[in-house]
Amino acid sequence: MSNRIEFDRRRFLQVTGLAALGGVLVGCGGAEPGGGVTVPTQPAPAGTFTEPATPLSGGLSILMWSHFVPAHDAWFDPWVRDWGSRVGVNVTVDHINYAELPARTQAEIQANQGHDVIMHIAPVPQYEPSMLDLTDVVTEADNRHGTQLDLCRRSSYNPTTRKFFAYSPAWVPDPGDYRRSLWAPVGLGEGPSTWDDLLRGGAEIKRSQNIQLGVGMSQEIDSNMAGRALLWSYGASVQDTAEQVVINSPGAVEAVDFMSRLYREAMTPEVFSWNAASNNQGLAAGQLSFILNSISAWRTSQETDPEVANDIFFTPALRGPADARAASHVMYNWIVPKYAANPDAAKEFLLHYTANLDVVAWQSRLYDFPAYPAVVPDLNKWLAVDPYGSQPPDKLALLENAVAWSTNVGYPGPSNTAEGEVFATFIIPNMFARAARGEATPQQAVADAEAKIRPIFDNWRARGLIGSGGG
Repeated sequence: MSNRIEFDRRRFLQVTGLAALGGVLVGCGGAEPGGGVTVPTQPAPAGTFTEPATPLSGGLSILMWSHFVPAHDAWFDPWVRDWGSRVGVNVTVDHINYAELPARTQAEIQANQGHDVIMHIAPVPQYEPSMLDLTDVVTEADNRHGTQLDLCRRSSYNPTTRKFFAYSPAWVPDPGDYRRSLWAPVGLGEGPSTWDDLLRGGAEIKRSQNIQLGVGMSQEIDSNMAGRALLWSYGASVQDTAEQVVINSPGAVEAVDFMSRLYREAMTPEVFSWNAASNNQGLAAGQLSFILNSISAWRTSQETDPEVANDIFFTPALRGPADARAASHVMYNWIVPKYAANPDAAKEFLLHYTANLDVVAWQSRLYDFPAYPAVVPDLNKWLAVDPYGSQPPDKLALLENAVAWSTNVGYPGPSNTAEGEVFATFIIPNMFARAARGEATPQQAVADAEAKIRPIFDNWRARGLIGSGGG
C-alpha cells in the first residue's frame, strides 16, 4: 500500500508540473503597458477593515502570479502589508510568472515547507491531498456576503470528499475579442455570435484581407479553454454530472471536425505552437481578427496604442448547435498547504480580501469579477460606463451577463482531481490539433483522447477523490 501511495504522489507531482509548459502568464495579459497611464474618472472604492476573530501574530507569506494588469500588483502589495501591520502580522508577497507557479507549488509540497497561501488562476483540484480544507473560510464568507457564485464553488469544491480544496473569491470572464475594422467588411461589424459565423467570417477575412483568426491548439491555457468551449457548444464534454467519462460522443466528433475546418479555412500552422501570449500579441498587431481571451490585452492597448484599443470589441460566448458557453478565463484558486506555518493568518487574509473585492475589481481595471456580487454593487455601473476610458464608454456592458454564459472546467460536473490532470496535460487541445493537422480522423482523435482520459479518472476514483458527483 505504501509503495502505491508513493507512486501516485510521484505521478501527481510529475503531472501537475506539466502545467508550467504553457507559458501561461503572458498569454492572458499581453505586454505590460509602455505608454501613458489611464486615469480613472472617479475615485477608487474606500475599502473596509474587520478586526480578526482571534488575535494574530507571526509572519504570513503569500505566493502569487504577476497579475495580467500590472496596476493591480502595484496596489496589492502595500495594501496587504498595511492589513498585516494592523493585525500584527508581517506579510511578505512573492510574485512570479504564472508559468512557474505549478513547478514552484509542487516543489514546496515535496519539501513540505514554503508559503502559507498560494494563488493559482485555474482550478487545482489535483493538489487536494496536500491542501487544507477551506470550508470554514467559504462558510464565513457566505455568512458575511451571501452565497458564493456556483461557478466559483464548482471550481473549488470536491463533492466526493466534501472539502473545498481551494477558495475562489474572484473570477474572470472569457469573451471573444475581435477587430471591428476587419469584421465590418464581411458584414459582421458586431462580431461573430456563433461558431458558424466565426468560420464564415474568419474564412472570408483570411481570403480577402490575408489575416487569420486565432483559436489555439497548443499546450497553453487559452487553447485549453477554447477547446472546452467548442466541445460544450456541441453538447459534448469530458465528463458528465456523475463524473463519468463521456468524451467519446457524436458531439465531440462534430466539434473536432468543425475545428479542423476552422483551421483549414481561417488559420495557419502557427496556432499549434503558440504560447499563451501569441493570440494577444497577434490581435493587437492586427495580425489576427479574433481571439478568445479576457480584456487585459485591450487594457494594455489603451495605454500603448489607443487606436488599436478603440478597434477591439468583445462578444459573449459563441453559440453552437447545442449551447453557448465559455470557461472562466481565470478562476482564482487560493490554496493553503498543510505545511503552512500560519494558517489562521492565511484564512483571515482571505476573508479581508473578499470583503474588499470592490477594491480588487477597481484596481484590476475591471479584470477581476467577484464571487460575492454583493461586495461590488457598482460593478454593472462601471461596466456600463467604463471609468477607465473605453471608447465607446459601454464597451464592457456585455460582461454584465457574463456569469450566465460562463462555467467551470469540468462542466457539467465539478472541477475534480481527474479534470485537473486532464487540464494540466493538455489532452483536449492535443486532440483538436491531431485532427486539424491530419494525423488522425476526428473519430480517431476523440477515441485516442478517451484512451488517455479514462485511466486518469480510474486512478483518482481508486483513491477516493472522485465519485458519483453532485453537491
